[in-house]
Amino acid sequence: MHNGSEAGRLKFAWQCAMSDGIPRRSFFAALVVGTVLNLINQGDALFGTMAVNWFKITLTYFVPYAVSTYDAASVRIRQVASAERI
Repeated sequence: MHNGSEAGRLKFAWQCAMSDGIPRRSFFAALVVGTVLNLINQGDALFGTMAVNWFKITLTYFVPYAVSTYDAASVRIRQVASAERI
């Protein structure tokens, strides 16, 4: 799984996060969730006269992407760890 060092664990976690279609699935989850949240949180600005907060819009897409990626990578890491114990 990894060599036991912090750098090795981070490298393995990164490899898991970038494998098996995780980035693509995370992107689509973030697209759906981020759009819904932006409509809820900034609907007045998007469809009205208020100013749009682009920083908040960016974060509203980034957070679901990060959560989805973290969750999928965590599952993959647990699967590999369980397989190594067998």
